[in-house]
Amino acid sequence: MQEDAAIAEVPGPVPSLAGKSVLIFGGTSGIGLAAGLGAKASGAIVTVAGRDRDRAAHVAHTHGFAGWVAAEISDPEAIRQGLAAIERVDHLVLLAGALTIGKVMEADIGTLRRAYDERIWSVVHILRTLGERLASDASITLVSGALTHRPDGNGTAIVASACAALEVLARGLALELAPRRVNTLSPGPIDTPLIGKAMGEQRDAYMRMVAERHPLHRWGSASEAASAVLFLMTNRYMNGAVLHVDGGSRL
Repeated sequence: MQEDAAIAEVPGPVPSLAGKSVLIFGGTSGIGLAAGLGAKASGAIVTVAGRDRDRAAHVAHTHGFAGWVAAEISDPEAIRQGLAAIERVDHLVLLAGALTIGKVMEADIGTLRRAYDERIWSVVHILRTLGERLASDASITLVSGALTHRPDGNGTAIVASACAALEVLARGLALELAPRRVNTLSPGPIDTPLIGKAMGEQRDAYMRMVAERHPLHRWGSASEAASAVLFLMTNRYMNGAVLHVDGGSRL
């Protein structure tokens, strides 16, 4: 007991993001926007990226972000042009990607392939485009999802497999890009605009069904998931990890 007490250390304060450059793909809504607001509140210089130029500009102006980028993440040339003015990135967050739903035997192959273009190849293109502009001690946060643990048979097999592949990619990148840190956020049911885009008119009924079956009987909020993104940014010993923020839904 005395020995344990002698070596115990008092945890230090949460590291500040003051002066750090944060680039968030998918930063114009949902988890990405909430993470951007949290990073800005901690002193970061935040740039948000999204597909729609007008929306990205509007979000950046409305929330006082340092800048914005418009780029289609499945288009390498659009990524190159969008990132041309970025000088340095200390924390890279890649949360973009639609919830691609379609059954393997029925859906258009091009639609299904998009799940991998947006979640796997976009990461490769963004990293290669940034190159040495990505700080040597940078953090990189990717996003997968609870579907990697509980595929549901409702047209999510391809997107679930892309999310699982992303977790493996992150672990490999943690070694290839060291000492840069690479982690994956795995959110469960989070109430964001993405659900409405994916489910359309069935959104409300789907959300009620999921909440009824969930251990906590509710959906998570964007701010709850965003706090995990900030943790992955600032905890310098988190590396090659998957952080589950799903309220236990994967169980």
